[in-house]
Amino acid sequence: MSILPFGSSTPYTMGIELELQLVNRRNYNLATDAVDLLTWIEPRDLQKQIKLEMTQGMIELNSGVHTRVDELVEELKDIRSALIRGAQHLNIDVAGGGAHPFQNWSEQRITPSERFHFLHEKYGYLAKTFTVFGQHIHVGVANGDDALYLTHGFSRFVPHFIALSAASPFYQGVDTAFDSSRSNVVRAFPLSGTAPVLTRWSDFEAYYDELCKLGIIASMKDFYWDIRPKPEYGTVEIRVCDTPLTLEHAALLGCYAQLLARWLLSERPLEINDKFYLLYQYNRFEASRYGLNGHIAQHGDEKHCDSIKQSIFVSILDRLHDLKRFAQNEAEEQALKRLRHLAYERQNDAAWLRKTYKQRGSLNDVMRLSSELWMKHTSPPGFH
Repeated sequence: MSILPFGSSTPYTMGIELELQLVNRRNYNLATDAVDLLTWIEPRDLQKQIKLEMTQGMIELNSGVHTRVDELVEELKDIRSALIRGAQHLNIDVAGGGAHPFQNWSEQRITPSERFHFLHEKYGYLAKTFTVFGQHIHVGVANGDDALYLTHGFSRFVPHFIALSAASPFYQGVDTAFDSSRSNVVRAFPLSGTAPVLTRWSDFEAYYDELCKLGIIASMKDFYWDIRPKPEYGTVEIRVCDTPLTLEHAALLGCYAQLLARWLLSERPLEINDKFYLLYQYNRFEASRYGLNGHIAQHGDEKHCDSIKQSIFVSILDRLHDLKRFAQNEAEEQALKRLRHLAYERQNDAAWLRKTYKQRGSLNDVMRLSSELWMKHTSPPGFH
């Protein structure tokens, strides 16, 4: 019997999870109404797609499985409408963004749950500092070997996903100088970082089994990797994105992952070896710190040992140009066009948040306008 059976799914299907902020309407600090909000969700069938998170100022929205990005957007709108109706009963608003700009982690309340209380006991203050908000993207794969290749393959594009989604320049009341301060919070957890350089699912099962026997992990949930296989879903999960400020921006990132997966698994352009992650930490930092204005290092050719650097936005534009041949419908072509616009203009949500703060001079106002943006619009800020 397999130690960790991989449940295959339809290749290249995708779905997303969005961790969202619940804010009060007095000063737009985080509310503590997540448990009550669930009881107000109508129709009741949608409750299974809305979940509690570690602390009570958070809620998680889960999409279904999709082949088309436009259908994903329509489903997200329906779930958003249900969330907003529920929030109105509690006099709270809902917002995107990777981190609340001025909440105090020590004031957050752990959500009543056996698992959440266990994590709080295990990780101490880290559990409350984990009141940050991310988008997770799942892409379907046929088997475990494909899942491992895609896990490693996606890691080369982690700077793209961080830079495009970055939406947490403010944290604990200050401008952090990072486009994505959330990225640093996540890195504090054990078993964060990258998956081991394994390419066969049988080898990964042996690795998993060893860690279970040592008492280091109890399930796949204990891995906080940036990219991880999810054998119970038959997917690979990208975990580095900040939650964007709008639904459509989130859907664009899901479409980008879907198109990347088609290219990576059909052409296998990357060689996975022991040196695969040598430049990973540097490139990840550049994207978190500078967003689309950062630079990534790349290995030179066989004759030259020196690495070369490329602007992140240029790297994204190059990849989007190549991915045009994998677009299968007008919705995907439009998604590529919008992603190109964001990259070319170097316009991510962090830039919008900083611009709004400069105009308003108040992080409370930034949060109010951010919640209005999430509840009323689907287009990314760069398109208003």
